[in-house]
Amino acid sequence: MSSEKLYIEKELSWLSFNERVLQEAADKSVPLIERIRFLGIFSNNLDEFYKVRFADVKRRILISQERGANDNSRHLLTKMQTKALKLNEKFDELYSDLIREMARRRIFLVNEHQLDETQKRWISKYFHQQVLPHITPLTITDDIDLLQFLKDEYAYIAVDLEKDHQSQYALLEIPTDHLPRFVMVPEQKGKRRKTIILLDNIIRYCLDDLFRGFFDYDTLNGYAMKMTRDAEYDLSHEVEYSLLEQMSEGVSQRLTAMPVRFVYERSMPENMLAFLCDKLKISNFDSLIPGGRYHNFKDFIAFPNVGRDYLENRPLPPMKCADFEGFPNNFAAIKAQDILLYYPYHTFDHISELVRQASFDPKVLSIKINIYRVAKNSRLMNSLIDAVHNGKKVTVVVELQARFDEEANIVWSRLLTEAGVHVIFGAPGLKIHSKLLLISRREENTIVRYAHIGTGNFHEKTAQIYTDFSLLTADQEITNEVRNVFGYIENPYRPVRFDHLLVSPRNSRKQLYRIIDNEIVNAREGKPAGLTIKVNNLVDKGIVNKLYGASNAGVKIRMVIRGMCSLVPNIEGVSENIQIISIVDRFLEHPRVIVAHNNGDPQVYISSADWMTRNIDHRIEVSTPVRDPRLKQRIIDIIEFHFIDTVKARIIDKEMSNQYVKRGNRKKVRSQLAIYDYLKNIEKQTRKRKQQSEPHAPTVP
Repeated sequence: MSSEKLYIEKELSWLSFNERVLQEAADKSVPLIERIRFLGIFSNNLDEFYKVRFADVKRRILISQERGANDNSRHLLTKMQTKALKLNEKFDELYSDLIREMARRRIFLVNEHQLDETQKRWISKYFHQQVLPHITPLTITDDIDLLQFLKDEYAYIAVDLEKDHQSQYALLEIPTDHLPRFVMVPEQKGKRRKTIILLDNIIRYCLDDLFRGFFDYDTLNGYAMKMTRDAEYDLSHEVEYSLLEQMSEGVSQRLTAMPVRFVYERSMPENMLAFLCDKLKISNFDSLIPGGRYHNFKDFIAFPNVGRDYLENRPLPPMKCADFEGFPNNFAAIKAQDILLYYPYHTFDHISELVRQASFDPKVLSIKINIYRVAKNSRLMNSLIDAVHNGKKVTVVVELQARFDEEANIVWSRLLTEAGVHVIFGAPGLKIHSKLLLISRREENTIVRYAHIGTGNFHEKTAQIYTDFSLLTADQEITNEVRNVFGYIENPYRPVRFDHLLVSPRNSRKQLYRIIDNEIVNAREGKPAGLTIKVNNLVDKGIVNKLYGASNAGVKIRMVIRGMCSLVPNIEGVSENIQIISIVDRFLEHPRVIVAHNNGDPQVYISSADWMTRNIDHRIEVSTPVRDPRLKQRIIDIIEFHFIDTVKARIIDKEMSNQYVKRGNRKKVRSQLAIYDYLKNIEKQTRKRKQQSEPHAPTVP
């Protein structure tokens, strides 16, 4: 066995993934406005990193301290902070570069010091009419508990009001929940330029208007700041508390959880910084990060394109799936053959339409669905309510512990319950992350079931930017097992057997090991053996070790991993047969796929589960075999495009260097665009075959 390090810390691997996001912002072949939006994605990702991963390591340190134990978490925390600071420095450089790039294209992002007189008058009027009603300063006194006041998702301006060299501090919340962050400033006629100012800078310009007449000061100055809290929470386990009440309490607790990061404007006076750190109880284990004048860069995800069309990505309109065409309804189409959708290349409307049809179809008896994340104004959810009104039996399993979506799911749970939907909150201790829909329909005195098994959420918005598979089938063996999954959710202690589906935590680990072991046996017998895997994260040590064993046996393993990867490829004697790439591009790669060579008869699975211990052992997840040879080959082809990508593919290695795959003399292939063209051609050929097989209409005399 090699003496090299066999596992990469998942937290450092996660930061390496976010560095790939930053690479997109740095890539000059990416349209300018999209590069700015990638800065927003990077920032949003980093916020979540601190809330979850950084907070988890900090918590481990504090627990070890309490117990008087030693572990390596302090060393890991230091490495995380060092890497994050380096990425922040790169971020600041890129931001400055992109502002200059925009200026060259006559788009100016200005601050309060860069306005002409006409613009100043307009800004002042805008502030008094639009902004002022939404701002109430908080005077920071010794009695104020600042932790109770600060919100995790907001940026603030800390104001220093100085009188006779004595400072009084106040805090202003930037009201982006009521007003746009980016405001277009009118230009003089004849000037061919666009000017944008941030809401933050409008407030800075009008600080004196806000405080004059209420406070006595010689000078006043504002400084940007932002705090990130630990996203974990403790739930009350009192018997009389329902899970819904517990989750409501948990979300409230998160609002007052301890900070893990404090970002402040570099020019903030030392006395003010020390005062705020004291009020916020910033510890030695928290990240104290000096930054520029703008925080909450996540808003830049929605940065407006006020310039030419070429400054953002060319639209790729979602396609309609031709497999639904020529049938009286979606049920007839699915009964005729399994249907595979791949978002965002295909439209999510097919799923919304399926549920809409089910909501009033006289033959439909019941609908069961499990929800992890859904859109705010979800057509699908409204159709479920319509179904109840039409006398259908509707069961919705709502995962109240879907991180950062708890509040939305609580709201939907109450709406559904009030409408008469049977709402289930799942099994204690098991998050429900599977993506299942089951519709039961009476057809000629028998009950026929139609199932959806997917890799992504029933979410209209994310289906426009996440790549995900949805399998629709009436295969009786599969649909019966989907029915059993819903039974398992309602009663996880009742014995249940799955012969076709991989269901966590019942049999996923055992079946994944079986798939890998089968390839190991074939390799040792001299047969061709290989695994092609696509997941978001690979950090489960049991599976990593299994893959190391498979590599040693001669199994050729190729993986596409978007995010965290603890496995180290290309270690002599350990992982020489393992190749890993990562694709970061305009769409977020999200599906989980397993393709096993199986001695020339490929087994193909799509799954809701990443290869993390929590997904395999502590969540309800579902993987399904794809049986239709036509659809199996389609999935294999789609994954193959990633391995010939010469534009957006990065190599995953032990150094976490994020080097792009070398193109050499190969042609330029960008897998996401190639997949779009591939699917577009499939839909075109399908329609052509359908037209040719249709009988010709009689000629009208």
